[in-house]
Amino acid sequence: MKYVFLIFLLGFSLVNFAQIHLPDIIQDGMVLQRDQNIKLWGTASPSEKIALHFNRRSFRTIADLEGKWEIDLPAVKAGGPYTMNFSGRNNVQVKDVLFGDVWLCSGQSNMEHNIGVHEVTYSKEIAQANYSLVRQFLIPNSSSLQGPLNNGSGTWKAAIGNDIRTFSAVAYFFAKKVFQETKVPIGIINASVGGSPIESWISESNLSAFKSIRDIIDKNKVEAGEIAVKKDDSERLRPDRGLTDSLKWFDLKYKPSHWRNINIPGYWADQGLKGLNGVVWYRRYINLPSSLISYDAKVFLGRIVDADELFINGQKIGSTGYQYPQRRYNIPKGVLKEGKNLFVIRVTNNLGKGGFVPDKPYALVAGTDTVDLKGYWQYKVGTSFLPGEYKDTFSSLPQNQPTALYNGMIAPIKRYGIKGVLWYQGEANTGNPVMYDRLLPALMHDWRKQFHNNDLPFIYVQLPGFMDYNYLPSESNWARLREAQLNSLKVPNTAMVVGIDAGEWNDIHPENKEVIGYRAALSALGMVYKKNIVFSGPIFKESIILTDKIIISFNHIGSGLVANDGEPLSDFAIAGADRKFVWAKAIIDNNKVVVWDESVRKPLYVRYAWADNPINPNLYNKEGLPASPFRTDP
Repeated sequence: MKYVFLIFLLGFSLVNFAQIHLPDIIQDGMVLQRDQNIKLWGTASPSEKIALHFNRRSFRTIADLEGKWEIDLPAVKAGGPYTMNFSGRNNVQVKDVLFGDVWLCSGQSNMEHNIGVHEVTYSKEIAQANYSLVRQFLIPNSSSLQGPLNNGSGTWKAAIGNDIRTFSAVAYFFAKKVFQETKVPIGIINASVGGSPIESWISESNLSAFKSIRDIIDKNKVEAGEIAVKKDDSERLRPDRGLTDSLKWFDLKYKPSHWRNINIPGYWADQGLKGLNGVVWYRRYINLPSSLISYDAKVFLGRIVDADELFINGQKIGSTGYQYPQRRYNIPKGVLKEGKNLFVIRVTNNLGKGGFVPDKPYALVAGTDTVDLKGYWQYKVGTSFLPGEYKDTFSSLPQNQPTALYNGMIAPIKRYGIKGVLWYQGEANTGNPVMYDRLLPALMHDWRKQFHNNDLPFIYVQLPGFMDYNYLPSESNWARLREAQLNSLKVPNTAMVVGIDAGEWNDIHPENKEVIGYRAALSALGMVYKKNIVFSGPIFKESIILTDKIIISFNHIGSGLVANDGEPLSDFAIAGADRKFVWAKAIIDNNKVVVWDESVRKPLYVRYAWADNPINPNLYNKEGLPASPFRTDP
């Protein structure tokens, strides 16, 4: 009887001391969707009476037996700031609330990359940004294999001062342009994770048609979400001598022997280390003047394939676990000294060419001074991996499993009213581009269902050019995935941002994020805000075969078709029944493109910019927007 009484008291205490709790997205500084009936929600004691006092009105509800509650708020016009007061057994106040347009900005790393990562390019933007009515809710990486989460985390920040550094660069330039044109507060919800495949962002119910994916979901559930993360490089069978010798190779007391010269930037396979997968150490003394030591300093190490650790004067400064992020490390005060400074870089390569990618910045920057780090260094191999030792640890991470990011980052906010979606993803799915034909429309359908809006505008970015140039017509998974993105324009109320000209051959994260954000904003202004503007580049419409020529028509020609560089049209290829494509001649005639080649007497098919990284895709409309890559062969 005593224990029953204690349990009663405990239950009584929990009920009486439970308080109103709001999800993280409902907090000071938030932007709520204007001109829509919206929901506000939270938790409290079971059956607790909740009141919202807002804009001289009161709204009331009662928590259910689990303590969950919702309040429906009628549509409010753009404006603010407002204050909201929630009351029950306790009071919660939410201040500085704006009503405007909220855009969910999601995808993988090219959406995730914040302006701070690109501070050299956008230093002026960072210094001058002062947009109190442009705000971002940044959702940290969160995954769940066991089903949707009820609440996530995150913070609202305005695009002012240093806070802009955390903004997605693409989303920021998108929001800035839309705000400048509409004068309406813009909120961006940044839910993006580097390297994530599209299936990780789709709910379980909308992946049921994909048997292979469904099998993975079921397997993950059986394993209770405990995806085994493979051993890292330090646990390989062959130890790294640079870490196991009596003095580690970054130690100031270590005396190097049998080190050889090597150049940075460059791949070690091109400098005498052909076929080596493993760990290679680089070292060099850098002389610094006293005038440089007093400033905050950063090291720019471009891109490194695959992983790296940087040591300066024996201290670890920073590390990156995979090849794509740009290396920019802050150097703590007191590390650098006048005169000789020892720089040591430990580079781990798993597969393919390892080393330092060319055409990237390699420098020490302090104040207004820059010290070039390119040139000859010394190197020594710490260990080499045996054939077959490499295992892909990245794709096995929980965040890359089907439904995981939907459960962790989208499900908790699906009741939040939004204007539309801006999506930038696809790189992680280029290994199986055919499935993307179904996955991208599935994502659109899923999110429209989750946000209870069958016409939810969906703007997405087509992949830019990347990897080596190929000077012969060839097959390409990247081109095939762009085609899947192009085909998804068949889904109503969608727009595609063409970025084929905005890539970099040696960086999957191209620096020019502003042009993508700007073009995405044009899509929104034209499709969603109904501005009378040209918001898309030329999109393939149809082709007609005339004996030895193919005539191609386009939608979205704007004021007319042009070659944007004044040169002959490039990157068109043509083929007959044998499907052996050759480069073709192409001209613009009456806002159509005529394609031919004397070697193909009976052409049947044509391709444009069909490559991982097209050499010079120069077909645009006069408004300066590029044509999408396409092909006519099935």
